[in-house]
Amino acid sequence: MTQNGFRSEAFPPIVDSAVTARAAEGVELAALLQRCGLSDQQAFAELYDRTSARVFGLVLRVLHDPGYAEETTQEVYLQIWRTATSFDPAKGSAVTWLMTLAHRRAVDRVRAEQAHTQREVAYGIRVLGHEFDEVTEEVERRLEQQAVQRGLSTLTETQREAISLAYYGGRTYAEVAQYLGIGLPTVKSRIRDGLTRLKKSLGVT
Repeated sequence: MTQNGFRSEAFPPIVDSAVTARAAEGVELAALLQRCGLSDQQAFAELYDRTSARVFGLVLRVLHDPGYAEETTQEVYLQIWRTATSFDPAKGSAVTWLMTLAHRRAVDRVRAEQAHTQREVAYGIRVLGHEFDEVTEEVERRLEQQAVQRGLSTLTETQREAISLAYYGGRTYAEVAQYLGIGLPTVKSRIRDGLTRLKKSLGVT
Protein backbone atom coordinates (compact mmCIF):
# COMPACT_ATOMS: atom_id res chain seq x y z
CA MET A 1 0.00 0.00 0.00
CA THR A 2 1.13 3.59 -0.65
CA GLN A 3 0.74 6.35 1.84
CA ASN A 4 -2.47 7.40 0.07
CA GLY A 5 -3.95 3.97 0.48
CA PHE A 6 -3.69 2.91 -3.20
CA ARG A 7 -1.93 -0.10 -4.62
CA SER A 8 1.43 0.49 -6.21
CA GLU A 9 0.64 -1.77 -9.23
CA ALA A 10 0.07 -0.08 -12.61
CA PHE A 11 -3.26 -1.96 -13.10
CA PRO A 12 -5.81 -3.42 -10.68
CA PRO A 13 -5.57 -7.23 -10.41
CA ILE A 14 -8.75 -7.86 -12.46
CA VAL A 15 -7.59 -5.72 -15.40
CA ASP A 16 -4.12 -7.17 -15.23
CA SER A 17 -5.60 -10.67 -15.28
CA ALA A 18 -7.75 -9.89 -18.34
CA VAL A 19 -4.76 -8.52 -20.24
CA THR A 20 -2.77 -11.62 -19.40
CA ALA A 21 -5.64 -13.87 -20.54
CA ARG A 22 -5.94 -12.08 -23.89
CA ALA A 23 -2.22 -12.31 -24.43
CA ALA A 24 -2.29 -16.02 -23.67
CA GLU A 25 -5.23 -16.51 -26.00
CA GLY A 26 -3.40 -14.65 -28.75
CA VAL A 27 -0.45 -16.98 -28.44
CA GLU A 28 -2.68 -20.05 -28.48
CA LEU A 29 -4.71 -18.89 -31.50
CA ALA A 30 -1.54 -18.04 -33.37
CA ALA A 31 -0.28 -21.54 -32.72
CA LEU A 32 -3.56 -23.00 -33.96
CA LEU A 33 -3.35 -20.96 -37.15
CA GLN A 34 0.18 -22.16 -37.75
CA ARG A 35 -1.00 -25.74 -37.31
CA CYS A 36 -3.89 -25.05 -39.72
CA GLY A 37 -1.27 -23.99 -42.23
CA LEU A 38 0.08 -27.53 -41.90
CA SER A 39 -3.41 -28.96 -42.65
CA ASP A 40 -4.05 -29.94 -39.04
CA GLN A 41 -7.80 -30.57 -38.96
CA GLN A 42 -7.94 -30.90 -35.18
CA ALA A 43 -6.35 -27.47 -34.80
CA PHE A 44 -8.81 -26.04 -37.30
CA ALA A 45 -11.77 -27.50 -35.38
CA GLU A 46 -10.48 -25.99 -32.15
CA LEU A 47 -9.87 -22.64 -33.81
CA TYR A 48 -13.43 -22.69 -35.15
CA ASP A 49 -14.91 -23.54 -31.75
CA ARG A 50 -12.99 -20.76 -30.02
CA THR A 51 -13.53 -17.97 -32.55
CA SER A 52 -16.63 -18.65 -34.69
CA ALA A 53 -19.03 -16.82 -32.36
CA ARG A 54 -16.97 -13.63 -32.60
CA VAL A 55 -16.58 -13.95 -36.35
CA PHE A 56 -20.30 -14.57 -36.80
CA GLY A 57 -21.13 -11.56 -34.62
CA LEU A 58 -18.95 -9.26 -36.70
CA VAL A 59 -20.34 -10.58 -39.99
CA LEU A 60 -23.91 -10.24 -38.73
CA ARG A 61 -23.33 -6.60 -37.78
CA VAL A 62 -22.26 -5.93 -41.37
CA LEU A 63 -24.90 -7.99 -43.19
CA HIS A 64 -27.91 -7.66 -40.82
CA ASP A 65 -29.15 -11.05 -42.06
CA PRO A 66 -28.60 -14.25 -40.02
CA GLY A 67 -28.83 -16.50 -43.07
CA TYR A 68 -26.27 -14.54 -45.08
CA ALA A 69 -24.12 -14.18 -41.96
CA GLU A 70 -24.01 -17.96 -41.46
CA GLU A 71 -23.07 -18.55 -45.10
CA THR A 72 -20.43 -15.84 -45.01
CA THR A 73 -18.97 -17.15 -41.75
CA GLN A 74 -18.51 -20.57 -43.36
CA GLU A 75 -16.81 -18.85 -46.30
CA VAL A 76 -14.49 -17.04 -43.87
CA TYR A 77 -13.37 -20.30 -42.27
CA LEU A 78 -12.89 -21.93 -45.64
CA GLN A 79 -10.63 -19.02 -46.53
CA ILE A 80 -8.81 -19.39 -43.19
CA TRP A 81 -8.17 -23.06 -43.89
CA ARG A 82 -6.83 -22.27 -47.35
CA THR A 83 -4.72 -19.25 -46.41
CA ALA A 84 -3.60 -19.95 -42.84
CA THR A 85 0.02 -20.04 -44.02
CA SER A 86 -0.23 -16.32 -44.86
CA PHE A 87 -0.77 -15.39 -41.20
CA ASP A 88 2.25 -13.58 -39.81
CA PRO A 89 2.22 -13.06 -36.02
CA ALA A 90 4.82 -10.32 -36.44
CA LYS A 91 2.24 -8.18 -38.26
CA GLY A 92 -0.63 -8.55 -35.80
CA SER A 93 -2.55 -10.84 -33.53
CA ALA A 94 -4.44 -13.91 -34.64
CA VAL A 95 -7.76 -12.36 -33.64
CA THR A 96 -7.04 -9.22 -35.66
CA TRP A 97 -6.16 -11.35 -38.68
CA LEU A 98 -9.35 -13.39 -38.34
CA MET A 99 -11.57 -10.35 -37.90
CA THR A 100 -9.97 -8.58 -40.86
CA LEU A 101 -10.74 -11.56 -43.08
CA ALA A 102 -14.30 -11.70 -41.75
CA HIS A 103 -14.93 -8.01 -42.27
CA ARG A 104 -13.58 -8.08 -45.81
CA ARG A 105 -15.64 -11.12 -46.69
CA ALA A 106 -18.79 -9.55 -45.23
CA VAL A 107 -18.23 -6.31 -47.16
CA ASP A 108 -17.65 -8.31 -50.34
CA ARG A 109 -20.95 -10.10 -49.72
CA VAL A 110 -22.77 -6.78 -49.32
CA ARG A 111 -21.30 -5.50 -52.57
CA ALA A 112 -22.13 -8.74 -54.38
CA GLU A 113 -25.75 -8.63 -53.17
CA GLN A 114 -26.08 -4.99 -54.18
CA ALA A 115 -24.66 -5.72 -57.62
CA HIS A 116 -27.00 -8.70 -57.99
CA THR A 117 -29.99 -6.57 -57.01
CA GLN A 118 -29.00 -3.86 -59.47
CA ARG A 119 -28.66 -6.43 -62.25
CA GLU A 120 -32.09 -7.86 -61.44
CA VAL A 121 -33.65 -4.40 -61.46
CA ALA A 122 -31.96 -3.51 -64.74
CA TYR A 123 -33.05 -6.83 -66.26
CA GLY A 124 -36.60 -6.31 -65.02
CA ILE A 125 -36.71 -2.86 -66.55
CA ARG A 126 -35.47 -4.20 -69.86
CA VAL A 127 -37.86 -7.15 -69.92
CA LEU A 128 -40.89 -5.25 -68.68
CA GLY A 129 -40.08 -2.37 -70.98
CA HIS A 130 -39.85 -4.73 -73.95
CA GLU A 131 -43.09 -6.47 -73.00
CA PHE A 132 -44.80 -3.10 -72.54
CA ASP A 133 -43.65 -2.02 -76.00
CA GLU A 134 -44.98 -5.25 -77.52
CA VAL A 135 -48.35 -4.83 -75.79
CA THR A 136 -48.55 -1.20 -76.84
CA GLU A 137 -47.77 -2.05 -80.45
CA GLU A 138 -50.37 -4.83 -80.46
CA VAL A 139 -53.03 -2.55 -78.99
CA GLU A 140 -52.24 0.17 -81.49
CA ARG A 141 -52.32 -2.34 -84.35
CA ARG A 142 -55.72 -3.64 -83.29
CA LEU A 143 -57.12 -0.16 -82.85
CA GLU A 144 -55.88 0.76 -86.31
CA GLN A 145 -57.51 -2.36 -87.73
CA GLN A 146 -60.80 -1.46 -86.07
CA ALA A 147 -60.57 2.10 -87.38
CA VAL A 148 -59.85 0.86 -90.91
CA GLN A 149 -62.75 -1.58 -90.74
CA ARG A 150 -65.05 1.23 -89.65
CA GLY A 151 -63.70 3.36 -92.46
CA LEU A 152 -64.25 0.65 -95.02
CA SER A 153 -67.87 0.40 -93.94
CA THR A 154 -68.37 4.02 -95.08
CA LEU A 155 -67.32 3.23 -98.67
CA THR A 156 -69.58 2.15 -101.46
CA GLU A 157 -69.69 -1.54 -102.13
CA THR A 158 -67.76 -1.19 -105.41
CA GLN A 159 -65.04 0.96 -103.75
CA ARG A 160 -64.70 -1.43 -100.83
CA GLU A 161 -64.50 -4.42 -103.16
CA ALA A 162 -61.79 -2.88 -105.34
CA ILE A 163 -59.67 -1.76 -102.34
CA SER A 164 -60.01 -5.11 -100.60
CA LEU A 165 -58.88 -7.00 -103.69
CA ALA A 166 -55.92 -4.66 -104.24
CA TYR A 167 -54.65 -4.08 -100.69
CA TYR A 168 -55.83 -7.13 -98.80
CA GLY A 169 -55.88 -9.59 -101.67
CA GLY A 170 -52.48 -8.52 -102.98
CA ARG A 171 -53.67 -8.06 -106.57
CA THR A 172 -52.45 -5.46 -109.03
CA TYR A 173 -54.89 -2.96 -110.51
CA ALA A 174 -54.87 -4.93 -113.77
CA GLU A 175 -55.64 -8.17 -111.90
CA VAL A 176 -58.48 -6.46 -110.03
CA ALA A 177 -59.89 -5.21 -113.32
CA GLN A 178 -59.67 -8.67 -114.80
CA TYR A 179 -61.22 -10.28 -111.72
CA LEU A 180 -64.14 -7.84 -111.67
CA GLY A 181 -64.52 -7.82 -115.45
CA ILE A 182 -64.30 -4.04 -115.73
CA GLY A 183 -61.91 -1.61 -117.33
CA LEU A 184 -58.64 -0.63 -115.69
CA PRO A 185 -59.53 3.10 -115.57
CA THR A 186 -62.69 2.24 -113.67
CA VAL A 187 -60.73 0.20 -111.12
CA LYS A 188 -58.25 3.03 -110.64
CA SER A 189 -61.08 5.52 -110.19
CA ARG A 190 -62.89 3.36 -107.62
CA ILE A 191 -59.72 2.75 -105.62
CA ARG A 192 -58.67 6.43 -105.77
CA ASP A 193 -62.09 7.67 -104.66
CA GLY A 194 -62.35 4.95 -102.01
CA LEU A 195 -58.92 5.75 -100.53
CA THR A 196 -59.74 9.44 -100.43
CA ARG A 197 -62.93 8.71 -98.53
CA LEU A 198 -61.13 6.24 -96.24
CA LYS A 199 -58.42 8.76 -95.36
CA LYS A 200 -61.04 11.30 -94.39
CA SER A 201 -62.81 8.81 -92.12
CA LEU A 202 -59.48 8.00 -90.43
CA GLY A 203 -58.62 11.65 -89.99
CA VAL A 204 -55.60 11.40 -92.27
CA THR A 205 -54.84 14.58 -94.19
